[in-house]
Amino acid sequence: MSGAPSVERRGGTDIVQDHMPLVGHLVREMLARVPQHVNRDDLMSAGYAALVHAARGFDASRGVPFARFAAARVRGALLDELRGLDWASRSVRQRARRTDSARQELTAELGRTPTVREVAERMGCTVEDIESADDDVHRAVVFSLQGFATAAADDMVTEPSAGPEEMLILRERLGYLRHAVDALPERLRVVVQGYFFDERPMARIAEDLGVTESRVSQLRAEALVLLRDGLNTHLDPALAAQNPPKEGCVARRRAAYYEQIAVRGDVRTRLAMTGPDGLPAAA
Repeated sequence: MSGAPSVERRGGTDIVQDHMPLVGHLVREMLARVPQHVNRDDLMSAGYAALVHAARGFDASRGVPFARFAAARVRGALLDELRGLDWASRSVRQRARRTDSARQELTAELGRTPTVREVAERMGCTVEDIESADDDVHRAVVFSLQGFATAAADDMVTEPSAGPEEMLILRERLGYLRHAVDALPERLRVVVQGYFFDERPMARIAEDLGVTESRVSQLRAEALVLLRDGLNTHLDPALAAQNPPKEGCVARRRAAYYEQIAVRGDVRTRLAMTGPDGLPAAA
């Protein structure tokens, strides 16, 4: 299915057309958490088809808002679409973790982002091996609130039947994520905002920053590590304790960043960023 779906009417309202932005939002949310090779048009088509089916099966007398009814079915359709994709193998995921670990160690030791050659020397392999691994890693890295680590398709979509307590926890996590992004150093924030939220091509981001695409890729990887550790510090201290920061100026900068996440808001302001369904409040 391509293009806009046909319109289903309820009470004179084009209910499908009115809720097409909901599909776009859910697809953007999904794309921020899956490998780069996932095709946006395929997800949009699956989402539009689910929206049409939801409109046909919607019963307003049940007292459930159509947006909530449709969101659950669109998420399910997107998940089904993802299940049919060829996800990264276990070896790729393991290699991603080893590469990230080496980069973190070198960043802490050097006080800067390490070069590809330095990472290769640390891991005892060639530069070509690292570049090939990076290509696989970028396809396999998943931007998730559970740690920004690689995951299976079932882990990437919010459970559509989440109860009130689970929804509040999710909304608080989303608020923490927004504050964590806002607290990033400027260059890292520009990369994350542009790449994940604004869906800008990496080449355009590199052009704006006056750097190469390879450098933008390094900044993105650095930002994801910082976001992961920052969120784990506040949301999963036990997990954060498994990877304690080393002493030095880098550790102090990271600690200051973690503190900035905390002081940017409280539970009330974090929950205010989303509505009862977990969608952005502005939408």
